Amino acid sequence: MLKTLELSFEEHKKLAAYCIQKGIDYCSTPFDEESFQLLVDINVPFWKVPSGEITNVPYLRMIAQHKKPIILSTGMAEMYEIAFALKTLEDEGVDSNDVTVLHCNTEYPTPMSDVNLLAMNSIKNGFKVNVGYSDHTLGIEIPIAAAALGATVIEKHFTLNKSLPGPDHAASLEPSELNDMVKSVRNIEAALGSGRKIPSASEQKNRPAARKSVVAKTSIKKGEQFSTDNITVKRPGTGVSPIHWDQVIGSLASRDYKKDELI
Repeated sequence: MLKTLELSFEEHKKLAAYCIQKGIDYCSTPFDEESFQLLVDINVPFWKVPSGEITNVPYLRMIAQHKKPIILSTGMAEMYEIAFALKTLEDEGVDSNDVTVLHCNTEYPTPMSDVNLLAMNSIKNGFKVNVGYSDHTLGIEIPIAAAALGATVIEKHFTLNKSLPGPDHAASLEPSELNDMVKSVRNIEAALGSGRKIPSASEQKNRPAARKSVVAKTSIKKGEQFSTDNITVKRPGTGVSPIHWDQVIGSLASRDYKKDELI
């Protein structure tokens, strides 16, 4: 089966050239030294370490030789194995800032109950690295959720037709589904924002209509003391904000006020 799906070196070069033409980074995952050298010759922009190689010390050292960003997939791994792989790479001179660790479950398709998406944040907090998610579930909601949790990389299997022969097509996305996933991830990416809680530009115009001001509950004479008997809070928010309520109470009116007039 694998032999019928194998791509030649020339086919890899053709794919890499097409990706450059389309503005896409080309990458392929090596599983042995010969494949690794092929990708060195193509000059891939980053390395993708598959889940099965996370305990392969000679392989990790080979990858670390070429100082390029590394995406490390962690299907079937425990935290100590991830720690070991990261240390192996770092001992070979790899900067941890250049490593993105993907949470992953290698079952195809992955049952929802086995996704354990929060483990991605455990990896992020435990190792202080960039994290992402390699998805093998059906559909697109889990990659979108991963993006909302802070994934910086999403891996998803892609096919032109789910009914094609081969083990992965049925659990892959067709073009329209991939398009929907990418749009949704980009929307989440935009929606996450800076994390600073400040009014957005789009909502600034709503503040006067939604907020309230201190107003006269009844007619008030100049020199009269403001109290809960003669002032209240009403829309619009174009006057004194009720955040200053305690400062207004007990002060003296500087002029006459009509009922419902802004103080």
